[in-house]
Amino acid sequence: MIRQAQQKQRQAIDKINRELRAHSQRVNQAVRNYNQQVTAYNARVRANRDRLARELARLSRPTASSRQVTLRVSFNAVHRAYECLERAADAGQLDQKYSEILDLSEREAANSAGLVNAFEGDAEQTSGAAPDEPASPVTPFLEIISSELADRWRGALYSLSPRNPDAARHFCTSAREIIARILQTKAPDDAVAAATPDCDRTPQGTPTRRAKVRYLLRVRGLDQADLEAFVESDISNVVDLFEVFNTGTHGTAGAIKLTQLQALRKRVEDGIAFLSHLVQ
Repeated sequence: MIRQAQQKQRQAIDKINRELRAHSQRVNQAVRNYNQQVTAYNARVRANRDRLARELARLSRPTASSRQVTLRVSFNAVHRAYECLERAADAGQLDQKYSEILDLSEREAANSAGLVNAFEGDAEQTSGAAPDEPASPVTPFLEIISSELADRWRGALYSLSPRNPDAARHFCTSAREIIARILQTKAPDDAVAAATPDCDRTPQGTPTRRAKVRYLLRVRGLDQADLEAFVESDISNVVDLFEVFNTGTHGTAGAIKLTQLQALRKRVEDGIAFLSHLVQ
């Protein structure tokens, strides 16, 4: 009986030791995973910040065409909104839950500047995919909303070919419709009006796009004035591209270079990705 009791005691101790070792291994793995995520995040932040600085440095030259002026005006609105958002973050007004959206906001500002530089003949050289490459990171998100919306995006990418003289106009038309559809699906007029009866409204009486942005941020628990202003200016920057390219003739549209088409795709694609992060 004594030996049996001693054996059971040893077995219990061994079991406890095994559980402690397993727990220690899980903790160590969790710490390693966290450190890897922090390292990757910090690398992304540095990359975005460095790229934004490079793109801003390129914007020191004067503009020439009306298209370039329009693109710069739209970018300036994005950049001012980003600077306000960055000051709010530096002042400690945004806690940890805003970290990822701040990272993406910096990327959006850099993309907006990059597009201006591309159309002013000073694009940063990249090794990205062809503009009309059908594979896209935002397609799965659009599939969740509707297969029709994902098909529209695939069609937009297909149209963004250097061989298409109206590539930019076709692409931006589809992009504007896609963004409007996302906002209407994720922030329906009735839901926005019910949540905020006194929200800003269009002349037709429906909630404005900014009211929808405010609604989406509140749903995500990211209700902050500077972030709201940035998101609105960022969406406007993408949507304004339709107006920029809609007035172009076939000859003007056909003069768009491969690097410019790549910058255009990146601006719109990352803009949709940014919006998808807010609505998920």
